[in-house]
Amino acid sequence: MSLFNHIQNIYFIGVGGIGMSALARYFVQQNKQVGGYDRTPSKITKKLEEEGVQITFTDRVEEIPSSFTQKENTLVVYTPAVSAENQLFQYFRDRGFGVKKRAEVLGMITKDFPTLAVAGTHGKTTTTAILAHILKQSGVKLTAFLGGISENYHTNFINDGHEAVVVEADEFDRSFLHLHPTIAAITSMDADHLDIYGQAEELKRTFLSFAEKVTDKSNFFFKKGLELEGNSIAIEEKADYQIENVKVENGSYIFDFVSPKEIIKQIEFSLPGKHNLMNAATALSIGVKFGVEGEKLGKALASFKGVERRFTYHLKTEEKVLIEDYAHHPEEILAVHQAVREMHAGKKVLAVFQPHLFSRTKDFADEFADSLSKFDEVILMEIYPAREKPIAGVNSELLFNKITNDKKQLVNREDLLEKITASSAEVVVMMGAGDIGNEVETIKVALNRES
Repeated sequence: MSLFNHIQNIYFIGVGGIGMSALARYFVQQNKQVGGYDRTPSKITKKLEEEGVQITFTDRVEEIPSSFTQKENTLVVYTPAVSAENQLFQYFRDRGFGVKKRAEVLGMITKDFPTLAVAGTHGKTTTTAILAHILKQSGVKLTAFLGGISENYHTNFINDGHEAVVVEADEFDRSFLHLHPTIAAITSMDADHLDIYGQAEELKRTFLSFAEKVTDKSNFFFKKGLELEGNSIAIEEKADYQIENVKVENGSYIFDFVSPKEIIKQIEFSLPGKHNLMNAATALSIGVKFGVEGEKLGKALASFKGVERRFTYHLKTEEKVLIEDYAHHPEEILAVHQAVREMHAGKKVLAVFQPHLFSRTKDFADEFADSLSKFDEVILMEIYPAREKPIAGVNSELLFNKITNDKKQLVNREDLLEKITASSAEVVVMMGAGDIGNEVETIKVALNRES
């Protein structure tokens, strides 16, 4: 692509991030030399290394491969989650390298192509993955930058062509304002990232700025009830695009999809939870608007398997069920609760939760406590700090004391396995956006032995 013709080397600071790794894969396929730094090895960094990305896990400047120290043909991409004190960030910035945020680069790549963008505090990752899947299966040659690993393709990047670019529009640090969407959707605008925005109203204003990027409102979609202009989407209620006649059969939803153009009957969809039905409705709406035949999209939806860490079943027997979910906001925990009660009615459910960020725990402590109290049992882990430094008086104990459920425990990581296996709950749900996922395999093995 002419835009990056003079650039031969791309260096990513925070290359293991889900959005960063999709971008790294894009440049690998553009035959660029790609390298980067991340704080800790992970499944993603391992795969990237297999794909030819040179990665170091220390921010010592001496570790940068020499080819990435040539200023004139190197672009440095960073994620806002990386601290400004990072040695590599300072090195490249102070020496006058071209240094850009991930979102800026994504905006540059997508500018000249029809771009389908999904934003929202919850639902955007799954909706984007569904949209990419149903368009790809319907024959659209697309490029997709996903915010999660698609279970269908085992990657967060699809590169078939440029008839459409499907992209997750991230509100963190106002990143999505760098995009140029042709068709866009907002799935939700609940308060979040108050460490960045300060007030919920400011977050809402930023979402409105994103919505204004689509001047033709017939190309803009939103969940009914949000104060936005364009096409409303709803389940079992009147809207511009809607899902109706919802039934559950053999653990899957069967429903009809109604758009201004057509009614598509008896669509099958296997992801549990009303929130996922809404995600499917949003993806179908964008697909129809993009011009794909509704029947094709409906058929393709049946083969969508999901996104890793989004209500992912690791164990599903009569005796024991183990589910992993990325839920890290009270509304997401409520959505998981609704889904688990619908799909496993009458069963005892243990929620294991690792809070993510001190600031988010402080801002939503009461709401977290309310949503977690709905489960039969709760195990609470210590807060995963991610990019943050501790806040005085904010820890898991603060949250623990607010949970009204008597069957609650505050547990260290080293005691987690023992406490989970001691529970009589038939369904275990492990939630959080931190590194709780690292514990899943061990727990799966232990529960499988028991069941």
